[in-house]
Amino acid sequence: MRTVMRGGVYRALTVVAALTLAPVAAHADAAPGPAEGRLIGFGALTAVKEHLRALQAVADIYHGTRAAGTRGHDASRDYVAAKLRAAGYQVTVQPFDFPFYQERSTALMERVAPAHKVYTPTPPDGSGLGDFATMSYSGRGDVIAALQNVDLVLPPGPTPSTSTSGCEAADFAGFTPGKIALLQRGTCTFLVKARNAQAAGAVAAIIFNEGQPGRTATPQGNLGEPVSIPVVGASFAVGQELATGATVHLKTDTISEVRTTSNVIADSPWGDPNKVVMSGAHLDSVLEGPGINDNGSGSAALLAVAEALGKIPTRNRLRFAWWSAEELGLLGSKFYVEHLTPARRSRIKLYLNYDMIASPNYALKIYDGDDSDATGEPAGPPGSAEIEKLFESYYDLLHQGHNGTDFDGRSDYGPFIAAGIASGGLFTGGEGIKTAQEAALFGGTAGQPYDACYHKACDTTTNINDRALALNTGAIAAAALVYAFKPVLPGPAAAAEPAAETAAITAIADTGAELRGRIKR
Repeated sequence: MRTVMRGGVYRALTVVAALTLAPVAAHADAAPGPAEGRLIGFGALTAVKEHLRALQAVADIYHGTRAAGTRGHDASRDYVAAKLRAAGYQVTVQPFDFPFYQERSTALMERVAPAHKVYTPTPPDGSGLGDFATMSYSGRGDVIAALQNVDLVLPPGPTPSTSTSGCEAADFAGFTPGKIALLQRGTCTFLVKARNAQAAGAVAAIIFNEGQPGRTATPQGNLGEPVSIPVVGASFAVGQELATGATVHLKTDTISEVRTTSNVIADSPWGDPNKVVMSGAHLDSVLEGPGINDNGSGSAALLAVAEALGKIPTRNRLRFAWWSAEELGLLGSKFYVEHLTPARRSRIKLYLNYDMIASPNYALKIYDGDDSDATGEPAGPPGSAEIEKLFESYYDLLHQGHNGTDFDGRSDYGPFIAAGIASGGLFTGGEGIKTAQEAALFGGTAGQPYDACYHKACDTTTNINDRALALNTGAIAAAALVYAFKPVLPGPAAAAEPAAETAAITAIADTGAELRGRIKR
């Protein structure tokens, strides 16, 4: 299921070469030709598999992970940076601090008195939901102490956020240091409640759900910042039971601290530095696995294309980025965009994002820049629609089906869209379920996840669909080449030269017509 016929690879490469001819119609003085297209295609597809094997080898050495803040990520960063320097790029390793968190083993919570009772934990991998769950960024500890209720609303109010338990320091007036604070969800963040409990001398905090319909199950909360005391969420039933008075044994085994990680940014020596075409992929995995599809696939394909383009003079400046800490909330790309000066931000004309491009049960999804699907978020910034159309042209020339995917903010295009930068990219699906319509269009199995190994230890080099990888490596190369030479890039300025835009699109269509008789699905 995960192999690709040689003909499928060659068809993808032929279309890459075809798309590289598009800029010729707009300007004949500086454009790639078929030779460059063949270089990108054949060279990149050989290299991308090599890079995937290298990332897997890194994970194998470093305890099965390449997560931000681990030695596995540092080794991945060094590998990518070395390859880019050898290809002729100016490489910047951009460090930033972030809150690192790992739950190393399953937590324990038991009532010691008035009668012994053991509560069911939620395991660190989230594979089941128990009576309680360690909150992300909880501190580590092993305590036995009496509970003290903090401004609880029992029975709960009729609507959510009736409770303000623990939201104000005054709620802890009379709190006895050395006890465990029993808190109720509502109004303020989990972090505020935990910080106030810690400041009042609590040795741990239990935050139970508020109790209204839909707010009774165990909350799997994220504090967002490290705290030093153990903090767990509990179901409303457990909280209500404990509120009658209890002594509790609570044990959490976590690492919660500030660490340093790094983005890798590579600038080509060629092209206009005031017209930057930027492409990115996140390099980090989750702690639970090596992250070869998510997102070794995007990282490896982008690296291979960058290597192939390193020696080609271009009209526009190419910039490539490998982000860290995407899995923790797009932290690397946010840090990069937030630290751009207005002048440097204005030079980035578009951003292309590649996250999970070889899912085993794949669908070929293009980010919906024009909101034609009318799903979820609105259209991207001006120019995003044109980027979507370019990827559609690539697939159409292959007679290959495709569909849209929403700009839902789950990957590194998010900070660029927020900054008003035209954006687009490719995605083959994560933990979502493949539809019957998609199975008819792409093959595979309807009713099953696009990637059953999403965020798991089984996301290895065996978790890659080679056909999707070949098609999308070709698409990445095509987009990089077209925008490297395009005189008018997508965005507000494109309206100033509609003739050049039309010429480029027409050239793609004309070249596609010539190939259509030779390309089979």
